[in-house]
Amino acid sequence: MGIKELLGLKKKKVDGLEVKLPDRAEIATSSTPRNDVVGEASVAGKDIKTEIAVPAVRVPKIRKNIKVRIDKAALKNLNLVIVAFSHVEREFFPTKDSYEAEVEVEERAAEVVERVKSLGIPVKALTGDQYFLTNLLVDKPDVVINLVDTLRGKDKLQTSVPAALELSNVLYTGAGMEGLVIGNNRNLTKRLLMAYGIPTPAFQFIRRVGTGVNEDLGLPLIVKLNESGGSVGIDNKAVKETIKDAQRKVNNMITTYKLPVIVEQFVDGPEITVVVFDDGTKKRVYMGQKVFRKKPDGKHFFTSFESYDDERAYTYKHVEEPLATKIQQLAVRAFTGLQHKDYAKFDVRVDDDTNIPYFTDSNPNTAFGPDMGLPMTEVLAMHGVSFDEVLAALLSKYARRLG
Repeated sequence: MGIKELLGLKKKKVDGLEVKLPDRAEIATSSTPRNDVVGEASVAGKDIKTEIAVPAVRVPKIRKNIKVRIDKAALKNLNLVIVAFSHVEREFFPTKDSYEAEVEVEERAAEVVERVKSLGIPVKALTGDQYFLTNLLVDKPDVVINLVDTLRGKDKLQTSVPAALELSNVLYTGAGMEGLVIGNNRNLTKRLLMAYGIPTPAFQFIRRVGTGVNEDLGLPLIVKLNESGGSVGIDNKAVKETIKDAQRKVNNMITTYKLPVIVEQFVDGPEITVVVFDDGTKKRVYMGQKVFRKKPDGKHFFTSFESYDDERAYTYKHVEEPLATKIQQLAVRAFTGLQHKDYAKFDVRVDDDTNIPYFTDSNPNTAFGPDMGLPMTEVLAMHGVSFDEVLAALLSKYARRLG
């Protein structure tokens, strides 16, 4: 399914799912031409109607084993695997924080290289820069593990990597061009979540400094960059209790990062990390609920940029039923609808009052590596699945196509 089809917002049949918005999220006006306020999709039995108004290591407790498929015989088909990673220099990024959010990828790529070697597979690392396509044609790998998050500091340019790989007819892991275009645009992601009947908080898309924050969104609010991951721009004071404070944050972020922003209704309640991994036989869902040590702003529990430097910022616990099953169903639908491939991470917040799980963020090529400080790796470990097993399952999925 292409992006044009997805944006067609065709009605879908939804079996056995009923989602209703809390009153405060039902925002539906149609007067503002550019800055979009969007209420979450309404699902009631059959058809989905969207309302669019204007444009250190923690050791988790293992409870459940959800094993992945590993084909050891197929792995013997691999003669060379390349681990591609971002070329990161300070001058590419507008702030120190945005640079630091990306610079770790080289070390992470080296760790992945070592783990591929341990499987007995020839492997080398390759920088995602202007020479990437040339080097690719020289090396002629069987599979590329794509860890490239940014090119010249711009997330939107990372689609160049799958484009080069498809042009070269080389198999690669992670999302393709469509999935990355969607995943790097929160505005587009949230609209598509709505189209597929997946709850997402009401929000406003703002492109220009001085554009007013819509008061109908309610309070509190959180302001995020429309593009970028790793909680860049979400500091300990990211949640705003007044429209005036939210407006100031909007103007500052657009001025600093030269990017549009999303003003989103902040959902008070549990924060859940959801990982979807497709091993070629099934889309398997793993999740963990964050248990925060403290409230970054003294009022709300959430993951801030500063928390990445605090090994004790949070731990994980298992998500109980029936919430786990509800999130699992929604996560598989989101994974498919957003054109994700192989693996992805979703951030979900559960409203304290309604118990509705709201999908707030999507990361199609979330940080992939053996470090237990990485959310995907840690959540998988909670369910008895090691990084080495995921790596072997991922590579054998593609190796079977070479046999």
